[in-house]
Amino acid sequence: MHENSLQWLGHNAWLLRHAGVRILVDPYLTDNPKATVTAEDVGVDYVLVSHGHADHLGDTVPIARRTGAMVVAIAEIAGWLKGQGVEKVISMNIGGGVKLPFGRVEMTPALHSSTMPDGTPGGNACGFLVGFSPEKVFYFACDTGLFLDMQLLAKRKIFAAILPIGDVFTMGPEESLEAIRMIRPKVVLPCHFNTWKPIVQDVEVWKDRVTRETGVKAVVLEPGEKWEW
Repeated sequence: MHENSLQWLGHNAWLLRHAGVRILVDPYLTDNPKATVTAEDVGVDYVLVSHGHADHLGDTVPIARRTGAMVVAIAEIAGWLKGQGVEKVISMNIGGGVKLPFGRVEMTPALHSSTMPDGTPGGNACGFLVGFSPEKVFYFACDTGLFLDMQLLAKRKIFAAILPIGDVFTMGPEESLEAIRMIRPKVVLPCHFNTWKPIVQDVEVWKDRVTRETGVKAVVLEPGEKWEW
């Protein structure tokens, strides 16, 4: 029996498992004070990269080289990765989608900047929809501010939304609540908080507000913990 789970690896690093497939999102592990695994230990089949900042691109290059994983990224990052010796890359852009053996990955807008570690442009920041079936669609908002088009995601009947709540660099708790009201997922999980002092948040207060103010189930994980779905 294959494991169906979502594991928080700290910050915005996530490992999504379904039907024997392992999908790693924003693998910032090295130098991540909240990371629970190392780049050398993680096993993965696909890597999704939301933008070029070091705390999201992270260990994409060494992980992809070691595992042979397919990396999905916006065109500018895909080209940069090829220049770093990553052989298996899918180049996408916002609004597009690609069918993969496990389902479909779509690239969504994100309001954020994106620059590669060496200073070259990283294109636009993005989020991802990972759909295993019409009933099991995961929305990884990644680094973003609140934007009105999130209301369109309600039509997708999102199973789980993974939203940043740290403030300063992304949405904060207040904005995330408005995002939840627009998206209307069945479950919401927080990320991009408590990694460093500027983005410290009281996640239990946030969880209580989500329950009281939106009626959506909030699942709060400690780094390394899994949510089985």
